[in-house]
Amino acid sequence: MDLLHERCGGGDLGKRDCKVCIRVPGKGTRRRQEMRTFKTTTSGLLELRDYLLTNRITVFGMEATGSYWKALYYLLEATEGIEPWLLNAQHMKAVPGRKTDVSDAQWICRLVEHGLVRPSFVPPMEIRRLRDLTRYRTETCQERTREINRLANLLEDAGIKLSSVVSDITGASAMAMLKALADGERDPELLAELAQGAMRRKNAELIEALTGNFTEHHGFMVRMMTRAVEDANARIAALEEEIARQIEPFHHQVELLTTIPGISSTVARVMIAEMGVDMSRFPTAGHLAAWSGLAPGNRESAGKRKRAPTRHGNVWLKGALGIAALAVGRTKGNYLSAQYHRLRPRRGEKRAIVAVAHSMLVSAYHMLAPDMPYHDLGPDYFTRRLGEERHRRRLMAQLDALGYDVTLERRQAA
Repeated sequence: MDLLHERCGGGDLGKRDCKVCIRVPGKGTRRRQEMRTFKTTTSGLLELRDYLLTNRITVFGMEATGSYWKALYYLLEATEGIEPWLLNAQHMKAVPGRKTDVSDAQWICRLVEHGLVRPSFVPPMEIRRLRDLTRYRTETCQERTREINRLANLLEDAGIKLSSVVSDITGASAMAMLKALADGERDPELLAELAQGAMRRKNAELIEALTGNFTEHHGFMVRMMTRAVEDANARIAALEEEIARQIEPFHHQVELLTTIPGISSTVARVMIAEMGVDMSRFPTAGHLAAWSGLAPGNRESAGKRKRAPTRHGNVWLKGALGIAALAVGRTKGNYLSAQYHRLRPRRGEKRAIVAVAHSMLVSAYHMLAPDMPYHDLGPDYFTRRLGEERHRRRLMAQLDALGYDVTLERRQAA
Protein backbone atom coordinates (compact mmCIF):
# COMPACT_ATOMS: atom_id res chain seq x y z
CA MET A 1 0.00 0.00 0.00
CA ASP A 2 1.06 3.57 -0.65
CA LEU A 3 2.55 5.55 2.21
CA LEU A 4 0.68 8.86 2.44
CA HIS A 5 1.80 10.18 5.83
CA GLU A 6 5.43 9.64 6.75
CA ARG A 7 5.13 10.75 10.38
CA CYS A 8 1.74 9.89 11.86
CA GLY A 9 0.16 8.67 15.05
CA GLY A 10 -2.99 7.10 16.39
CA GLY A 11 -4.56 7.06 19.84
CA ASP A 12 -7.18 5.03 21.67
CA LEU A 13 -8.73 7.38 24.22
CA GLY A 14 -10.36 6.28 27.43
CA LYS A 15 -11.55 8.04 30.55
CA ARG A 16 -8.29 7.64 32.48
CA ASP A 17 -5.54 7.12 29.90
CA CYS A 18 -4.70 7.20 26.23
CA LYS A 19 -2.75 4.53 24.35
CA VAL A 20 -0.66 6.21 21.65
CA CYS A 21 1.11 4.63 18.69
CA ILE A 22 3.41 6.55 16.35
CA ARG A 23 5.08 5.44 13.11
CA VAL A 24 8.11 7.33 11.80
CA PRO A 25 10.97 6.55 9.37
CA GLY A 26 13.51 4.05 10.72
CA LYS A 27 16.80 2.69 9.44
CA GLY A 28 16.91 2.39 5.69
CA THR A 29 13.48 1.75 4.25
CA ARG A 30 12.07 0.37 7.49
CA ARG A 31 9.41 2.02 9.62
CA ARG A 32 9.82 2.53 13.36
CA GLN A 33 6.81 2.03 15.61
CA GLU A 34 6.57 3.11 19.23
CA MET A 35 3.84 2.73 21.87
CA ARG A 36 3.28 5.01 24.86
CA THR A 37 0.56 5.51 27.49
CA PHE A 38 -0.45 8.97 28.74
CA LYS A 39 -2.95 10.12 31.33
CA THR A 40 -5.96 12.09 30.10
CA THR A 41 -5.50 14.85 32.68
CA THR A 42 -4.37 18.26 31.46
CA SER A 43 -0.75 17.61 32.39
CA GLY A 44 -0.86 14.21 30.69
CA LEU A 45 -2.29 15.64 27.48
CA LEU A 46 0.35 18.38 27.43
CA GLU A 47 2.99 15.67 27.80
CA LEU A 48 1.40 13.82 24.88
CA ARG A 49 1.47 16.95 22.74
CA ASP A 50 5.15 17.53 23.50
CA TYR A 51 5.85 13.88 22.64
CA LEU A 52 4.19 14.29 19.24
CA LEU A 53 6.07 17.52 18.56
CA THR A 54 9.40 15.91 19.52
CA ASN A 55 8.80 13.14 16.98
CA ARG A 56 7.56 15.66 14.39
CA ILE A 57 4.19 13.95 13.96
CA THR A 58 2.08 15.74 11.33
CA VAL A 59 -1.19 13.76 11.48
CA PHE A 60 -2.74 12.19 14.58
CA GLY A 61 -5.91 10.09 14.37
CA MET A 62 -8.29 9.37 17.23
CA GLU A 63 -11.55 7.49 17.53
CA ALA A 64 -14.75 9.43 18.28
CA THR A 65 -15.64 7.69 21.56
CA GLY A 66 -18.09 9.58 23.77
CA SER A 67 -16.67 12.98 24.70
CA TYR A 68 -13.20 11.77 25.70
CA TRP A 69 -11.68 12.91 22.39
CA LYS A 70 -12.61 16.57 22.82
CA ALA A 71 -9.87 17.72 25.21
CA LEU A 72 -7.08 16.17 23.13
CA TYR A 73 -8.57 17.27 19.82
CA TYR A 74 -8.94 20.90 20.91
CA LEU A 75 -5.37 20.89 22.26
CA LEU A 76 -3.89 19.51 19.03
CA GLU A 77 -6.13 21.78 16.96
CA ALA A 78 -4.44 24.80 18.58
CA THR A 79 -0.96 23.28 18.06
CA GLU A 80 0.88 24.34 14.94
CA GLY A 81 2.28 21.50 12.86
CA ILE A 82 -0.11 18.74 14.02
CA GLU A 83 -3.35 17.99 12.18
CA PRO A 84 -5.82 16.08 14.40
CA TRP A 85 -8.19 13.64 12.70
CA LEU A 86 -11.44 12.59 14.34
CA LEU A 87 -12.35 9.18 12.92
CA ASN A 88 -15.67 7.36 12.72
CA ALA A 89 -15.53 4.13 14.74
CA GLN A 90 -17.59 2.30 12.10
CA HIS A 91 -14.94 2.98 9.47
CA MET A 92 -12.15 1.11 11.25
CA LYS A 93 -13.52 -2.09 12.71
CA ALA A 94 -10.69 -4.42 13.77
CA VAL A 95 -10.71 -8.23 13.59
CA PRO A 96 -13.20 -9.59 16.18
CA GLY A 97 -11.61 -11.39 19.11
CA ARG A 98 -8.32 -9.47 18.86
CA LYS A 99 -9.39 -6.15 20.26
CA THR A 100 -7.31 -4.39 22.90
CA ASP A 101 -6.56 -0.73 23.55
CA VAL A 102 -3.01 -1.19 22.27
CA SER A 103 -4.08 -2.99 19.09
CA ASP A 104 -6.73 -0.32 18.48
CA ALA A 105 -4.12 2.45 18.67
CA GLN A 106 -1.82 0.53 16.31
CA TRP A 107 -4.64 -0.13 13.87
CA ILE A 108 -5.70 3.54 13.85
CA CYS A 109 -2.12 4.58 13.21
CA ARG A 110 -1.76 2.16 10.27
CA LEU A 111 -5.03 3.33 8.72
CA VAL A 112 -3.95 6.96 8.95
CA GLU A 113 -0.51 6.10 7.60
CA HIS A 114 -1.93 4.69 4.36
CA GLY A 115 -4.86 7.09 4.03
CA LEU A 116 -7.53 4.41 4.47
CA VAL A 117 -9.78 6.62 6.62
CA ARG A 118 -11.15 10.13 6.25
CA PRO A 119 -11.45 12.67 9.07
CA SER A 120 -14.91 13.56 10.29
CA PHE A 121 -16.27 17.09 10.13
CA VAL A 122 -15.55 19.09 13.30
CA PRO A 123 -16.85 22.69 13.18
CA PRO A 124 -14.78 25.67 14.37
CA MET A 125 -14.93 26.92 17.94
CA GLU A 126 -17.66 29.57 17.48
CA ILE A 127 -19.94 27.04 15.79
CA ARG A 128 -19.24 24.45 18.51
CA ARG A 129 -20.29 26.91 21.21
CA LEU A 130 -23.46 27.71 19.31
CA ARG A 131 -24.07 23.97 18.88
CA ASP A 132 -23.88 23.42 22.65
CA LEU A 133 -26.54 26.07 23.20
CA THR A 134 -28.96 24.87 20.51
CA ARG A 135 -28.64 21.23 21.58
CA TYR A 136 -29.25 22.09 25.22
CA ARG A 137 -32.26 24.16 24.20
CA THR A 138 -33.67 21.21 22.23
CA GLU A 139 -33.15 18.87 25.18
CA THR A 140 -34.78 21.36 27.56
CA CYS A 141 -37.81 21.67 25.25
CA GLN A 142 -38.08 17.88 25.23
CA GLU A 143 -37.88 17.80 29.04
CA ARG A 144 -40.64 20.41 29.25
CA THR A 145 -42.82 18.36 26.90
CA ARG A 146 -42.30 15.26 29.05
CA GLU A 147 -43.30 17.18 32.18
CA ILE A 148 -46.44 18.52 30.49
CA ASN A 149 -47.40 15.00 29.43
CA ARG A 150 -46.86 13.76 32.99
CA LEU A 151 -49.04 16.60 34.25
CA ALA A 152 -51.81 15.72 31.78
CA ASN A 153 -51.70 12.05 32.84
CA LEU A 154 -51.84 13.04 36.52
CA LEU A 155 -54.95 15.16 35.92
CA GLU A 156 -56.61 12.22 34.19
CA ASP A 157 -55.79 10.12 37.26
CA ALA A 158 -57.57 12.71 39.41
CA GLY A 159 -60.59 12.87 37.08
CA ILE A 160 -59.83 16.47 36.04
CA LYS A 161 -60.65 16.81 32.31
CA LEU A 162 -59.05 20.23 31.88
CA SER A 163 -57.08 19.16 28.78
CA SER A 164 -60.36 18.47 26.92
CA VAL A 165 -61.46 22.09 27.35
CA VAL A 166 -58.24 24.12 27.04
CA SER A 167 -55.77 23.69 24.20
CA ASP A 168 -52.72 24.19 26.45
CA ILE A 169 -52.72 23.11 30.09
CA THR A 170 -49.68 25.33 30.68
CA GLY A 171 -51.47 28.50 29.55
CA ALA A 172 -52.19 31.37 31.91
CA SER A 173 -55.77 30.33 32.73
CA ALA A 174 -54.99 26.63 33.13
CA MET A 175 -51.91 27.26 35.30
CA ALA A 176 -53.92 29.56 37.59
CA MET A 177 -56.51 26.82 38.06
CA LEU A 178 -53.90 24.15 38.68
CA LYS A 179 -52.08 26.24 41.27
CA ALA A 180 -55.37 26.91 43.04
CA LEU A 181 -56.12 23.18 43.03
CA ALA A 182 -52.68 22.47 44.48
CA ASP A 183 -53.23 25.10 47.19
CA GLY A 184 -56.40 23.36 48.37
CA GLU A 185 -59.25 24.97 46.41
CA ARG A 186 -61.76 22.30 45.30
CA ASP A 187 -64.88 24.31 44.33
CA PRO A 188 -65.21 23.98 40.50
CA GLU A 189 -67.17 27.24 40.20
CA LEU A 190 -64.48 29.27 41.99
CA LEU A 191 -61.79 27.54 39.93
CA ALA A 192 -63.63 28.32 36.67
CA GLU A 193 -63.73 32.02 37.64
CA LEU A 194 -59.92 32.09 37.27
CA ALA A 195 -60.29 31.81 33.49
CA GLN A 196 -59.00 34.77 31.51
CA GLY A 197 -59.95 36.31 28.18
CA ALA A 198 -61.89 34.16 25.71
CA MET A 199 -61.66 31.20 28.11
CA ARG A 200 -64.37 32.82 30.29
CA ARG A 201 -66.96 31.91 27.62
CA LYS A 202 -66.36 28.23 28.48
CA ASN A 203 -67.43 28.63 32.10
CA ALA A 204 -69.95 25.76 32.10
CA GLU A 205 -67.51 23.37 30.41
CA LEU A 206 -64.75 24.33 32.85
CA ILE A 207 -66.99 23.67 35.88
CA GLU A 208 -67.74 20.20 34.57
CA ALA A 209 -64.11 19.48 33.66
CA LEU A 210 -62.78 20.65 37.06
CA THR A 211 -65.10 18.33 38.99
CA GLY A 212 -63.12 15.26 40.03
CA ASN A 213 -61.34 13.40 42.81
CA PHE A 214 -58.36 15.72 43.35
CA THR A 215 -56.49 14.77 46.58
CA GLU A 216 -53.57 16.19 48.54
CA HIS A 217 -51.27 13.73 46.82
CA HIS A 218 -52.33 15.10 43.44
CA GLY A 219 -51.74 18.61 44.75
CA PHE A 220 -48.16 17.80 45.75
CA MET A 221 -47.42 16.23 42.37
CA VAL A 222 -48.97 19.19 40.53
CA ARG A 223 -46.75 21.61 42.49
CA MET A 224 -43.65 19.64 41.54
CA MET A 225 -44.59 19.37 37.86
CA THR A 226 -45.67 22.97 37.38
CA ARG A 227 -42.44 24.07 39.06
CA ALA A 228 -40.47 21.90 36.61
CA VAL A 229 -42.36 23.40 33.64
CA GLU A 230 -41.72 26.96 34.83
CA ASP A 231 -38.05 26.17 35.41
CA ALA A 232 -37.78 24.75 31.88
CA ASN A 233 -39.46 27.88 30.47
CA ALA A 234 -36.95 30.09 32.29
CA ARG A 235 -34.01 28.07 31.00
CA ILE A 236 -35.35 28.15 27.43
CA ALA A 237 -35.75 31.94 27.59
CA ALA A 238 -32.19 32.37 28.87
CA LEU A 239 -30.83 30.02 26.21
CA GLU A 240 -32.67 31.82 23.41
CA GLU A 241 -31.23 35.12 24.59
CA GLU A 242 -27.68 33.71 24.58
CA ILE A 243 -28.20 32.01 21.20
CA ALA A 244 -29.39 35.30 19.71
CA ARG A 245 -26.27 37.01 21.04
CA GLN A 246 -23.80 34.42 19.78
CA ILE A 247 -25.42 34.00 16.36
CA GLU A 248 -25.26 37.71 15.59
CA PRO A 249 -22.15 37.29 13.34
CA PHE A 250 -24.24 34.89 11.24
CA HIS A 251 -27.35 37.07 11.12
CA HIS A 252 -27.20 37.32 7.32
CA GLN A 253 -27.07 33.53 6.90
CA VAL A 254 -30.07 33.13 9.25
CA GLU A 255 -32.09 35.59 7.17
CA LEU A 256 -31.02 33.76 4.03
CA LEU A 257 -32.16 30.36 5.32
CA THR A 258 -35.51 31.66 6.58
CA THR A 259 -36.46 32.48 2.97
CA ILE A 260 -36.91 28.71 2.46
CA PRO A 261 -40.59 27.84 3.10
CA GLY A 262 -40.98 26.07 6.43
CA ILE A 263 -37.61 27.18 7.85
CA SER A 264 -38.15 29.30 10.95
CA SER A 265 -35.45 31.32 12.68
CA THR A 266 -35.12 28.56 15.31
CA VAL A 267 -34.55 25.87 12.66
CA ALA A 268 -32.13 28.15 10.79
CA ARG A 269 -30.08 28.61 13.96
CA VAL A 270 -29.94 24.86 14.50
CA MET A 271 -28.80 24.36 10.88
CA ILE A 272 -25.96 26.85 11.26
CA ALA A 273 -24.98 25.38 14.65
CA GLU A 274 -24.79 21.85 13.22
CA MET A 275 -23.28 22.30 9.74
CA GLY A 276 -21.70 25.75 9.97
CA VAL A 277 -21.69 28.31 7.17
CA ASP A 278 -18.56 27.16 5.30
CA MET A 279 -19.93 24.79 2.67
CA SER A 280 -16.45 24.11 1.27
CA ARG A 281 -16.16 21.42 3.99
CA PHE A 282 -18.56 19.33 1.88
CA PRO A 283 -17.57 18.65 -1.77
CA THR A 284 -21.19 18.52 -2.97
CA ALA A 285 -24.71 18.89 -1.65
CA GLY A 286 -24.97 15.10 -1.77
CA HIS A 287 -22.07 14.79 0.67
CA LEU A 288 -23.84 17.16 3.06
CA ALA A 289 -27.10 15.20 2.79
CA ALA A 290 -25.28 11.90 3.41
CA TRP A 291 -23.42 13.36 6.40
CA SER A 292 -26.67 14.59 7.94
CA GLY A 293 -28.40 11.23 7.39
CA LEU A 294 -30.99 12.52 4.91
CA ALA A 295 -29.81 10.42 1.97
CA PRO A 296 -30.42 6.69 1.38
CA GLY A 297 -27.49 4.36 1.89
CA ASN A 298 -25.94 2.08 -0.72
CA ARG A 299 -26.48 -1.64 -0.40
CA GLU A 300 -25.75 -3.65 -3.53
CA SER A 301 -24.95 -7.34 -3.76
CA ALA A 302 -24.73 -9.68 -6.78
CA GLY A 303 -25.78 -6.83 -9.06
CA LYS A 304 -28.98 -6.18 -7.12
CA ARG A 305 -29.76 -3.04 -5.19
CA LYS A 306 -31.41 -3.81 -1.87
CA ARG A 307 -33.33 -1.61 0.48
CA ALA A 308 -30.99 0.75 2.31
CA PRO A 309 -32.53 3.10 4.89
CA THR A 310 -31.03 6.44 5.83
CA ARG A 311 -28.00 6.36 8.09
CA HIS A 312 -27.82 7.59 11.66
CA GLY A 313 -26.25 10.90 10.62
CA ASN A 314 -26.71 14.10 12.59
CA VAL A 315 -29.88 13.53 14.62
CA TRP A 316 -30.09 17.17 15.73
CA LEU A 317 -30.07 18.48 12.17
CA LYS A 318 -32.42 15.76 10.95
CA GLY A 319 -34.87 16.48 13.75
CA ALA A 320 -34.99 20.21 13.03
CA LEU A 321 -35.42 19.72 9.29
CA GLY A 322 -38.08 17.06 9.91
CA ILE A 323 -40.12 19.59 11.89
CA ALA A 324 -39.67 22.15 9.10
CA ALA A 325 -40.72 19.60 6.45
CA LEU A 326 -43.85 18.71 8.41
CA ALA A 327 -44.67 22.43 8.73
CA VAL A 328 -44.23 23.15 5.02
CA GLY A 329 -46.47 20.17 4.23
CA ARG A 330 -49.35 22.13 5.77
CA THR A 331 -48.84 25.09 3.44
CA LYS A 332 -49.72 25.64 -0.21
CA GLY A 333 -48.35 27.51 -3.17
CA ASN A 334 -44.68 26.42 -3.13
CA TYR A 335 -42.48 23.68 -4.54
CA LEU A 336 -41.73 21.95 -1.22
CA SER A 337 -45.42 21.69 -0.34
CA ALA A 338 -46.16 20.24 -3.78
CA GLN A 339 -43.35 17.71 -3.33
CA TYR A 340 -44.74 16.66 0.07
CA HIS A 341 -48.32 16.20 -1.18
CA ARG A 342 -47.07 14.36 -4.28
CA LEU A 343 -45.05 11.81 -2.31
CA ARG A 344 -47.25 11.30 0.74
CA PRO A 345 -50.10 9.28 -0.89
CA ARG A 346 -47.85 6.68 -2.52
CA ARG A 347 -44.73 6.67 -0.33
CA GLY A 348 -46.13 7.50 3.10
CA GLU A 349 -45.74 10.48 5.40
CA LYS A 350 -42.33 9.55 6.82
CA ARG A 351 -40.65 9.14 3.44
CA ALA A 352 -42.26 12.37 2.25
CA ILE A 353 -40.85 14.21 5.26
CA VAL A 354 -37.34 12.83 4.62
CA ALA A 355 -37.53 13.78 0.93
CA VAL A 356 -38.67 17.35 1.67
CA ALA A 357 -36.04 17.72 4.41
CA HIS A 358 -33.42 16.54 1.88
CA SER A 359 -34.60 19.18 -0.60
CA MET A 360 -34.38 21.86 2.09
CA LEU A 361 -30.82 20.87 2.96
CA VAL A 362 -29.73 20.81 -0.70
CA SER A 363 -31.28 24.26 -1.18
CA ALA A 364 -29.45 25.56 1.90
CA TYR A 365 -26.14 24.25 0.53
CA HIS A 366 -26.59 26.04 -2.81
CA MET A 367 -27.70 29.21 -1.03
CA LEU A 368 -24.90 29.46 1.55
CA ALA A 369 -22.03 28.60 -0.79
CA PRO A 370 -22.58 31.46 -3.32
CA ASP A 371 -24.69 33.62 -0.91
CA MET A 372 -27.85 33.46 -3.02
CA PRO A 373 -31.50 33.84 -1.91
CA TYR A 374 -33.99 30.99 -2.23
CA HIS A 375 -35.64 30.57 -5.63
CA ASP A 376 -38.89 28.61 -5.50
CA LEU A 377 -39.60 26.38 -8.50
CA GLY A 378 -43.34 26.85 -8.05
CA PRO A 379 -46.18 24.53 -7.02
CA ASP A 380 -46.73 23.47 -10.66
CA TYR A 381 -43.13 22.40 -11.21
CA PHE A 382 -43.90 18.68 -11.37
CA THR A 383 -46.65 19.18 -13.98
CA ARG A 384 -44.57 21.63 -16.04
CA ARG A 385 -41.70 19.18 -16.02
CA LEU A 386 -43.84 16.57 -17.78
CA GLY A 387 -44.88 18.93 -20.55
CA GLU A 388 -48.41 19.94 -21.52
CA GLU A 389 -49.11 17.02 -23.87
CA ARG A 390 -47.88 14.37 -21.48
CA HIS A 391 -49.78 15.91 -18.58
CA ARG A 392 -52.96 16.00 -20.68
CA ARG A 393 -52.59 12.32 -21.62
CA ARG A 394 -52.06 11.37 -17.97
CA LEU A 395 -55.23 13.15 -16.86
CA MET A 396 -57.18 11.61 -19.74
CA ALA A 397 -55.97 8.15 -18.73
CA GLN A 398 -57.10 8.73 -15.16
CA LEU A 399 -60.58 9.79 -16.27
CA ASP A 400 -60.77 6.83 -18.65
CA ALA A 401 -59.90 4.48 -15.78
CA LEU A 402 -62.83 5.95 -13.82
CA GLY A 403 -65.20 5.14 -16.72
CA TYR A 404 -65.58 8.55 -18.37
CA ASP A 405 -65.40 9.35 -22.07
CA VAL A 406 -63.91 12.81 -22.39
CA THR A 407 -63.47 15.05 -25.39
CA LEU A 408 -61.18 18.02 -24.93
CA GLU A 409 -61.48 21.32 -26.71
CA ARG A 410 -59.04 24.13 -26.17
CA ARG A 411 -60.60 27.25 -24.66
CA GLN A 412 -60.57 30.29 -26.91
CA ALA A 413 -58.61 33.21 -25.58
CA ALA A 414 -60.77 36.18 -24.58
